[in-house]
Amino acid sequence: MARALRIKFPGAFYHITSRGNERRDIFFDDKDRSKFLKLLERSVDIYQVNLYAYILMKNHFHLLIQTPLGNLSELMRHFNICYTGWFNFRHNRSGHLYQGRYKSFLIDVDNYLLEVSRYLHLNIVRIYSLRSTDLEEKVKRLEGYEWSSLPGYINEKKTEKFVNYDLVLSMAGSRRIYYKYIIEGLERDLKNPFKGIKNGGILGEDKFLEEVKKEHLKYGSSREQPTYRELISDYIDPERVMEIVAKTLKVSKELFVERYKNGVIRGILSEMLYRYSGLKETEIGELLGDVDYSAVNRLRSRMSKKIDKDEKIKVKFEKVEYFIKRELSRVEI
Repeated sequence: MARALRIKFPGAFYHITSRGNERRDIFFDDKDRSKFLKLLERSVDIYQVNLYAYILMKNHFHLLIQTPLGNLSELMRHFNICYTGWFNFRHNRSGHLYQGRYKSFLIDVDNYLLEVSRYLHLNIVRIYSLRSTDLEEKVKRLEGYEWSSLPGYINEKKTEKFVNYDLVLSMAGSRRIYYKYIIEGLERDLKNPFKGIKNGGILGEDKFLEEVKKEHLKYGSSREQPTYRELISDYIDPERVMEIVAKTLKVSKELFVERYKNGVIRGILSEMLYRYSGLKETEIGELLGDVDYSAVNRLRSRMSKKIDKDEKIKVKFEKVEYFIKRELSRVEI
């Protein structure tokens, strides 16, 4: 059976969902949920993705995201592998955690973003055990569920830094109006907006569908479509990234190609080239003295762990990233 087509382009909005293999739980306790969100926060930062909404259920999750760099596959591959690896290690298990690939639906943001955000947030009160309960009980359950982005939408004090609330709230008008919109959805018993749409499909008005077909499905096959890096201009030249890293850390660029040394410096450079120059790990390896892509992957993985454990390294990393982001703000888009 052919895989569902992934429509990817810079700036695309998606509703993403993934279910546990054989409908089994993917969260056993709050420690699993907390780790999931921590990895999600790190992943959206690494891949420069905007996260607008999320909810964690027992055996599946939902995300509402935008990919300014058109890198949906890269984001989900990294994120799902990271959580699966951690979950399997913690619970002494092996094998697949999820039931096949994640499902993705391209969203017509102007006409459906609000509706999809509401559908996502209401998932917790659509479970079987609450179907026959009254409205008051459902509202109580909805407001008390902490593993969702909804608390930050209705109470500014509960916002999370890795969730972007502004766009949805600007469409609704305010937190008060958005909350009212959510409650109206409970009262009306809303239907699933994705019912009848195949995985990899589009939720949008006819005009949006025509624009997507014209602009992003005009090639004969996915192999003929340009990569997202060829479609956008908001990347920094790799040479400039290397200059910024060297200047910020006060080192010579010659150190970048010295193998088995300067692991922290090479790790920071690798991550910056991946995030802000859009290079693949094979391409980064060439700049580091023709090292294998797996070596680059290890450098990036170790750097991620060191940032969590070593405050001095974290400060160095954030200092470099500050100057690179400042440089990025000067790039014409």
